Formats: sequence, C-alpha cells, structure tokens
Amino acid sequence: MAVGPQGCHTLFLGLLLCALSPTVSHAGKVLLVPVDGSHWLSTRGVIQQLQQRGHEIMVLAPEASVHIKEGASYTLQRYPVPFGREDLVASFVDLGHNVFENKPFLQRVIKIYKRVQKNSALLLSGCSYLLHNKELMASLAESRFDIMLTDPFLPCGPILAQYLALPTVFFLNSLPCSLDFQATQCPNPTSYVPRHFSFYSDHMTFLQRVKNMLFTLMENFLCSVVYSPYALLASEFLQRDVTVQDLFSSASVWLLRNDFVNDYPRPIMPNMVF
Repeated sequence: MAVGPQGCHTLFLGLLLCALSPTVSHAGKVLLVPVDGSHWLSTRGVIQQLQQRGHEIMVLAPEASVHIKEGASYTLQRYPVPFGREDLVASFVDLGHNVFENKPFLQRVIKIYKRVQKNSALLLSGCSYLLHNKELMASLAESRFDIMLTDPFLPCGPILAQYLALPTVFFLNSLPCSLDFQATQCPNPTSYVPRHFSFYSDHMTFLQRVKNMLFTLMENFLCSVVYSPYALLASEFLQRDVTVQDLFSSASVWLLRNDFVNDYPRPIMPNMVF
C-alpha cells in the first residue's frame, strides 16, 4: 500500500518522538548535522515540523556554507573550517557542470575522479577541524542531546554521533556505491539493481547488465577516494579501528526522502522508511 506525503511525515515524526523519549509529551534535544546544498534545502521542512512539536534543535554547521543560515526554528552553532564560502560555491558549480557533460565513458571516469578527489579533500578538512575542536566537543557532550539527525552523505555526522553515544536517524536520498545496502545488509544484486550513473531500469538486457557491473566497479573506485579517509579520521578520533561500513551501520532509522512508487523495485530492511 502506498503511503502519501502526509502519512510519511506523520510516521517520520512518530519515529523521532519514540527515539526521543518513552512519552511523546516530552520535548527532546535534537542535534542536527546537515550537508550543505540541496541536502540542506530538503531538511528545513523537517526542522520546522520538529520545532512546532516543541523539540529543541541545534544545527551544527561550518562557518563557510552556501545555504545554511540562521533560522527561527533552530539554534545555529558554527565552527571554523580551513576554506571559504567561495571555495564551496566553486565546488558546487563544478559538480553541476559535470552532470550535463556527455563524454565517452573512460573520459568521464577520469574527469569525475579528479573532481571527486579535489572536492572530497576540501570537505574532509572541514570535518577534521570540527572533530579536533576540543572546546566545541566538550560543549556538545555537556549539552546532553537526546538524538542526532544527520545526512550521512558525508559521514562526519555518524563519527560525531559515535563519539557522543547518540542514537542516530539518517535522513537521505541514497548513498553512492550502494553503501546504504551494505550498511543495512540489504540484498542488492547487481544483475537486477541498476547503478546510479547507468540510467537503466530494473529490466536490463544481458549487455546492459555487463555494463552495470562496470559502473559498479567505477563507483567502488570513486567511493574509496571519498570515504576511506573518513574511516581513517574516525579511527584516529575514536581511538579504535573503524571501517566505512561501521560508520553507516550505526543508524537506528533510515529515512529515505524518495517515493517507493517512483523508484525501481528493491528490497528494504525493517528500519528503512520511505
């Protein structure tokens, strides 16, 4: 049975309320670690709904951001980073141009690799500055939040959640390289589940399935560039061995901000909600 937008919002808020307290009358403290860009724009409606129900929300964001600004529904806590807003804008514009390029497969892979390497290093430096800000880390620990809401596209939020020992709700569209499937141990057969860059449906010819496998290899290569450094950073910061899958497996609930009826048929796990 399909669930409408209003039903999804009701279910989402119910899950958050259950996580915040055994009694729904209690107003909880929510730590929100967002990702800038379109990720943030889709999160603002959720913040407003939580604030209207009496919850206290703190948004933790870098000093250099494109869209994240002060708001009436939340408290904004900034932290210093080693780059400026103009660097982020240039990164977003570069990414946008890449989407509309139509080049041979190998050229696309090489160009995407160079861009991913450059942009991911920029964002990783911001996460490192956050985690090594001892004064801010102490303040967050003293604040005694009840739950963290974060977009795991950049796994800085999950690292911080493990440090603060907070139950975590992921709010996302999807993760590249099928990392969401791996983290939730959800079946994800390459012969039937199309990769993001393939633009195939779940009905593929044999040759399309072969090409889908090639896209899988390309994704895994690119994701190792983006996410492996976060595992190293988390291991250093948490002082224990941490893998990328450990970071993404920590979520209590996965809230997927897309509609099942508009997506290809796919397995989901009990803690994944559309």
